[in-house]
Amino acid sequence: MVSLNLFAEGRPAGRRAAIVLCRRTPFGRLRGVFSTIEAHDLLAAVLPAAQEDARLAAEDIDDVIIGNATGGGGNVARLAALTAGLPAAVPGLTIDRQCASGLEAIVLACRLVESGAGSWFIAGGVESCSTAPLRAHRLTSLPGAPDFYSRVRFAPDAYGDPDAGEAAENVASSFGIGREQQDRYALLSYTRTMASLDGMAAEIVPLAGCDSDETPRRGMTAALLSRFPAAFKAGGSVTAGNSCADADGAVIAVVTSIERARKAGFGTVLEFHDSVSAGGPPAMFGTAGAYAVRQLLQRLRLGPDAVSSWEYNEAFAAQVLASAQLIGVDPGKLNLHGGALTYGHPYGASGAMLVANLLRQVTIPGAHGRDDGWSVAAVSAAGGVGTAAAFRPAML
Repeated sequence: MVSLNLFAEGRPAGRRAAIVLCRRTPFGRLRGVFSTIEAHDLLAAVLPAAQEDARLAAEDIDDVIIGNATGGGGNVARLAALTAGLPAAVPGLTIDRQCASGLEAIVLACRLVESGAGSWFIAGGVESCSTAPLRAHRLTSLPGAPDFYSRVRFAPDAYGDPDAGEAAENVASSFGIGREQQDRYALLSYTRTMASLDGMAAEIVPLAGCDSDETPRRGMTAALLSRFPAAFKAGGSVTAGNSCADADGAVIAVVTSIERARKAGFGTVLEFHDSVSAGGPPAMFGTAGAYAVRQLLQRLRLGPDAVSSWEYNEAFAAQVLASAQLIGVDPGKLNLHGGALTYGHPYGASGAMLVANLLRQVTIPGAHGRDDGWSVAAVSAAGGVGTAAAFRPAML
């Protein structure tokens, strides 16, 4: 298909949004190196680094917009901004679209730049699975008798509201994706992630004596993957080896306009073009990102072959492979720098990590991707909601 850039062409450079840099904490294992560090402190650790690297005066920051999925409420963005020493005039906004939250936060920042509602934003996501609060309903009038539950409800029973692993098994069965395919893709993710660690290192802000991801399983092989038992269903194909691990971490991006990025001395940036959120079957929510991608490409009048860099969050190998089928893309073209199957899944931050991966591909010499190619990031979230966003590199 011929690309008609209907959403960016004709806008002045001052209204065309761009990602100029990304910074993050290392990713820690569940109850690992960051087991006692709360979400706002994870986030507070990277905010000053991003501000300094962007040479951004604190008073120029219009807002800090952060995605978070398992927190206890309140406003983690505001709390982190104040903890990091940003002025009280910087408000802070926390949003929740579950695993798509970090990507949605960046999209919202881009939309605000496009609308002229602000100039500089820090956006991304954070999750502390290790310190996420216990949750309880008050379904009884008896004091001190809370009704604890393990997770929130995402869909009514009429639609099906499976746990993530059960949903992955549903996807694998429905799309005919066997254990061997899932393990093969998981090994590819591992190989690519390990080859990308040096490039990722420049984005990482050390915290609590940790300066690299704790999450990757070292020495992964096909033989090791084949030894993992089914994790969610007797006789199933989804294992701990071809599933992501829960993780703690924060990822943020600095978002501004093309014009301001140029004046600030940035070279190559990732220009935002459009985004779509869409719904899919809640019982197979791992494929919801594919429905968002299809709507996004249709709106941009692009075919899948026009996209040179794909990032699709790897909660489970099965859902990535099924989503590739729905989009019509070779799964080998996804996640060229690896993914969450290896480095872990801090829910609210993972969508922002996809954007960091895309930016790295266009800013590191010799990285994958065409200089003028389209980039797409997509996430599937609980309840059957997907978010996808399209970018292109811009050389300033």
